[in-house]
Amino acid sequence: MDTSCYTCRRRRIECEMTEPPCKKCQKAGLECFQKRPFRWVQGAAFRSKKKVSSVKDASVSVTKFNLDSTRRDGSTNAKSKANDDASLEYGEDTPGPRSLGVDNVLVNPDDPYASSLDKVSKYYLYYYSKCVCKLFVMYDSKRNPLRNLIPAALGDSILLTSIIALSARHMANGGQSFYELGTSTLPALSDAHHNALWFKYKAIQEISHALSDEKLDTHDIVMASAFLLIFLDLLESGSDKWNVHLEGVKTLITQIQPMGSGTGTEQGLGGTVEEMRNFIIRQIYLIDTLGATYTRPRLLSNTTSLQEPTTPLQMSLDKSYLGCPEFLLDALRSFSIFRDMLAGSHPLEEDSLQSYIENISIVLNLTQDFDCRAWASNLPQLDTHSTHDTNMLSTLAEAYKAGTLIYGRRVSDALVGEMTPLDNLVGELIAIIEVMRCDEALFKCILWPMFVAGLESQQQDQRDFVVSCLEKFWFETKCINVVNAANILRRFWKMGDTQQTLSSQWIFNIGQLGRDWLLI
Repeated sequence: MDTSCYTCRRRRIECEMTEPPCKKCQKAGLECFQKRPFRWVQGAAFRSKKKVSSVKDASVSVTKFNLDSTRRDGSTNAKSKANDDASLEYGEDTPGPRSLGVDNVLVNPDDPYASSLDKVSKYYLYYYSKCVCKLFVMYDSKRNPLRNLIPAALGDSILLTSIIALSARHMANGGQSFYELGTSTLPALSDAHHNALWFKYKAIQEISHALSDEKLDTHDIVMASAFLLIFLDLLESGSDKWNVHLEGVKTLITQIQPMGSGTGTEQGLGGTVEEMRNFIIRQIYLIDTLGATYTRPRLLSNTTSLQEPTTPLQMSLDKSYLGCPEFLLDALRSFSIFRDMLAGSHPLEEDSLQSYIENISIVLNLTQDFDCRAWASNLPQLDTHSTHDTNMLSTLAEAYKAGTLIYGRRVSDALVGEMTPLDNLVGELIAIIEVMRCDEALFKCILWPMFVAGLESQQQDQRDFVVSCLEKFWFETKCINVVNAANILRRFWKMGDTQQTLSSQWIFNIGQLGRDWLLI
């Protein structure tokens, strides 16, 4: 009989369970789960006979932290349910969220969330509004769609726990340095870290219960909650099943009913439901596109509903996450399709191969001709918009353009069996990144092209510069995926120095370096 707890089995360490919690989990400050916790799953039945499910794990990655609890510095069914032998309940026997000593925290009494919540939830919601919402939009404003979720969260525990989990994780990350996160030690964990884990599991549990209800009438709330779990993964690691949450949200998008002619608010959402749907669809399209470039080929499903002409993808500066031009996203999706075809199990026929080469050449030429300045000038302007902002937005587009050209060229090289020297283009991208360092708002938007630059950097000074930029990115965002990005690059550089062909094959290999990464 296996006496190991589930947490130790996931960590692949020895465990002799005498009584919960086991000594290993207690010493590490981790939740000691006796059974497998709740997950998103594939293949679950929906209003029909139960099918065999392929379980997708949504449990937290065990990450090494040394934290200060108060420092702020493929086709998937969206139904989520519990594994039959795995129950995770939060009751009298399970420790709840820990107090952060927030008795003296100043909260505006006029804020809508100031009166009805316990002190811990109130504080995390306040922290979310002040410190987290601004991370995931280009320019923060009163129209920030993430902040506009707060009114709905007050009346819905699913959304509230997702928000608090995101907030607690960011706070927990604040006490760690860029280089400490890669150490082999496992120091004591903070209350904020404990709360981040607790609220994350609670959010997954509540999403599971909601989606198991065949009469579900809160698709938008559940979709927004699951959407936040993707951002939570960026803060945790950038590799903890973000793709499973993404597939779940994509499926929910296909299930929601079109809005009628009315434009009123529903379910307490700040702004119309239609506006929130548009924001989420826009960001899911972006995450789906950029995410596919650093994963194993064909990991993500090809959801046609995200590509329909009616999909609202027009970008507003204060309602967009990264600001990559739509044209470049479309080009990247095309390149990824060609890459996935090359990675298939059957060799391409000569006629098909020649057609792909011609098509990718056309897309590369169109990408090369893309006018970043015109794109930036035609964006809807904010009240605070200036000529400087237009210049920097154009530079932002140039960073994504250079990264897209590099990615597309490497796919083209794989098709024709060549390796094109890209030293000049890589040098241009690094120069663009250097210009972007001075813009606090937009610098946090360029992790994807920054990582491309790192993958293609052959000179040590270029590599050192990319690592310094990643450290700055960490300082400003506290997203652990950027720490992992630096570690991946160091490993990639070490391997590439001994394998000359590796540098041009990263379009296939990055997703095989341990995990599938979301580096945005």
